[in-house]
Amino acid sequence: MRYKERIPQGLFEENGHFKGRPADFKDRIVLRRVRLVKQIPNFVGKDLSLLDIGCGNGASMFLFSNEMKNCVGVEINEDHEEEFHYYKEKNGVENCEFKIMDIVKDSPIGKFDRIISFEVIEHLSNESGLQFYFDSLKEDGLLAITVPNKWWIFETHGAKLPFLKWNRVPFFSWLPQSIHEKYSNARIYTKKRIVKLLEKYGFEILNVQYVTAPMDVLPKGKFKDFLINHIFNFDTTKIPMKATSIMVVAKKRI
Repeated sequence: MRYKERIPQGLFEENGHFKGRPADFKDRIVLRRVRLVKQIPNFVGKDLSLLDIGCGNGASMFLFSNEMKNCVGVEINEDHEEEFHYYKEKNGVENCEFKIMDIVKDSPIGKFDRIISFEVIEHLSNESGLQFYFDSLKEDGLLAITVPNKWWIFETHGAKLPFLKWNRVPFFSWLPQSIHEKYSNARIYTKKRIVKLLEKYGFEILNVQYVTAPMDVLPKGKFKDFLINHIFNFDTTKIPMKATSIMVVAKKRI
């Protein structure tokens, strides 16, 4: 079975939503996120259901599937569906399914024990999509998300900048929010901004941490090996400039 060509690095807009290339199984960022989530007490369990919002090709969800009762991944269109089913069949996964939904407009398909959503919120046409997250989570459920970190040196999702062919200009994300969002392909967050947003939609924050840059985009070589082994070697960091994203763990506020 052949699956569709992967969407190129970078984003394009369709129906008000920006979309990007999904991370792959071999990417360090996928393994890093999964490790961090599995370290959350009681997050995984054979009696628990998992919803992956913005599941892409299923790379993250499949790495949880053996430790969950059942998993559902949702995407806004069918771009990654064929690749999802290819990996599902290839890896003999039986408890995961793929659904096409627009979480800004559609109603939840049920309530889940756990929700993961990696680098998704910044692409939503409206942040009101967080209501879908809240309504899809059980009262005693847990949510783990990541969003791009404003203080990382490079613009992770690129930008539409006049006269510049390279769209990952250093420090562009450090500009004031009004300027950044005029030209960027996706929103970007500080810890304060994402916490405030989640609290607005009824979540209680349990933990917030910076996720260390994985260096996936660098070509193989001694320089990359040095950075991975000595500078960006831990999954999390307290130094904002070393982190590409922010991970937040939350539950419903009761």
